[in-house]
Parts: sequence; structure tokens; C-alpha cells
Amino acid sequence: MREASVILSSTITCPICRFEAVEVMPTDACQHFYDCRGCGAVLRPKPGDCCVFCSYGTVPCPPVQVQRGSAVKHV
Repeated sequence: MREASVILSSTITCPICRFEAVEVMPTDACQHFYDCRGCGAVLRPKPGDCCVFCSYGTVPCPPVQVQRGSAVKHV
């Protein structure tokens, strides 16, 4: 069995204008700010979330994926 893989892309949806953008997530840090390309709003994580991907993305950030064990496992 090989080590679990981490999903590196996530679609962020702005809660203000609903603009969606596919972004590559950093693997070694949480991203605390994101500038919406639709309306220019600066997104910050919701209380209790570590980063904008965990709050507004379709996939949580890589560190959270590993912590939760939700990384895709290859056999």
C-alpha cells in the first residue's frame, strides 16, 4: 500500500458575489486571506476554520485532509 495522496486543487466560492475560482492550495501552510477575483472582497476563514479553503472551498486544505484522514488512498 502506498501513502495517501492529498488533493491540491479546490474551488473557492465567494460568499458575497458567488464567483467561483479553481485554486491550487499550498501544501505546507494555511491560507488566511484570499482576494476574490469577482468582486475584490478579501475573504478570511470562518471562526473555527484554519483557512479560506476550509471555509469556502470544495476541498479542505492539505494539512486538514491529512489530519482527518480524508486524503485519497492509493492501493
